[in-house]
Amino acid sequence: MRPGQCGTDPRAQLLPGDQVEVDRFEAYLKERTVKPKVVCICGSMRFAALMQEHAAAESLSGRIVVMPHVSMAIWGARLANPDESMRELGQLHRAKIRMASEMLVVGDYVGDSTRAEITYARWLGLPVRFTHPDVDPGTEADR
Repeated sequence: MRPGQCGTDPRAQLLPGDQVEVDRFEAYLKERTVKPKVVCICGSMRFAALMQEHAAAESLSGRIVVMPHVSMAIWGARLANPDESMRELGQLHRAKIRMASEMLVVGDYVGDSTRAEITYARWLGLPVRFTHPDVDPGTEADR
């Protein structure tokens, strides 16, 4: 493509000042290709309020946040098949972990489900952060 030409059509010529618009559009496209990190918040739903606080902080830091939103303590009695719903929600949450760039574990307690999620995230090679680092179960190599 010759300077002053727009595309491959030789009839499409840039006019004076058009290059500024072309440069502006290229900058816009470059900006759109920058993908924000996705953080998956995990932890016991007893920390739902704390999860919301951290979700807000992560969002305000420019990250996309995915996290669980259904507490069985609240919704379990309203569901036709709570066990099946729990299994499906677990699968959905593992899909959220796969989407993520990193995991943030919220709370000062890690139960069996959260421990399994941490193991899964580390198996996927995701960095795992903790609001309370002392609850990090570590890796199998650490044990």
